[in-house]
Amino acid sequence: MRFSIAEENTALAEAAGDVLAKQAGAERIRAGWPGGSIGSVDAVWRTLAGVGVTAALVPESAGGLGLDENALAPLMETLGRSGLPVPAAEMVAVGAPLLAAAGAPQLPAVLDGSALLTVSLSPGAPVPFATRADLIALSGDDALRLYTRDEVRIEPVSAVDGSRRLGRVIPRAGAGLVLAAGAVAAGEARRRGVLATSALLVGLSERMLELTVDYVRERRQFGVPVGSFQAVKHALADVALAVRFARPAVLAAGWAQAAGDPEADVRTAMGKVLASDAARTAARTAIQCHGAMGYTTEYDLHLYAKRAWALAADWGGPAEHREFIARRLGLAGAAGDVNEGAVT
Repeated sequence: MRFSIAEENTALAEAAGDVLAKQAGAERIRAGWPGGSIGSVDAVWRTLAGVGVTAALVPESAGGLGLDENALAPLMETLGRSGLPVPAAEMVAVGAPLLAAAGAPQLPAVLDGSALLTVSLSPGAPVPFATRADLIALSGDDALRLYTRDEVRIEPVSAVDGSRRLGRVIPRAGAGLVLAAGAVAAGEARRRGVLATSALLVGLSERMLELTVDYVRERRQFGVPVGSFQAVKHALADVALAVRFARPAVLAAGWAQAAGDPEADVRTAMGKVLASDAARTAARTAIQCHGAMGYTTEYDLHLYAKRAWALAADWGGPAEHREFIARRLGLAGAAGDVNEGAVT
């Protein structure tokens, strides 16, 4: 039996891809780093909002497109390929649906791209894009709350990917709008965040593989293209294989969430493990195959590699998700010896 993505679930990704192909090159990613022209990034995001990206999972009754998680994976993969420095997973997959469910008055500004929204469901952890977000949703002791910039104090945090603009967020006592309360709502939001991040990683992996294949075709050594060397071919084949295994796992996680499959948690965790591993393999191999050029941090490849390293550890790294899967399989403790450092 052959499976394929339904046309209605790829239409938004294709529309976003058209915008990104015209407006979002490496210079847009670099503009998101400190000292860059962040206004150019915001302009692209407003254009994407205009084609419905921010409204993907928002019900039609709230001004959205009414799509489900089957459409989320292709869309996030497209955004991942571009490397555009925006909180796509936090805003599209988590924040906007939560605002819609709560009837938050800030939703229209998020949907039209005039307000940047970020989310963190890990209390105390650095929040991505906190230093430039207009709205920040945080998980607290009793509920998930939405804060405006004047309701919080933000302390910048350095990161491997400077375009993520990390910050520690300290809310003002008694402030914030309650978006959701209870473990069920938080669990659904987290699953969507993990799914979206996994798809972003698949897109990033594809982009790094594409850049490297193009490079080794042109770079010559001993009078022949570097890509003709067997060691290079095998290394890039391993990356292509890792991506091919990751993509269907991520799509399956999207289907499971949309269908309410009782194994959605496990499928989502599997997708994150494979996508994170694929992205790390792609980044390492791409840098190695570029040789000395690959180790130059000013080279465009690092814009994608640094994002991949950060997202591979975000929303739970591979070790955390492997341990969760092991527990669900009754293998508690089997993955407990894995030690994985966080990358932000």
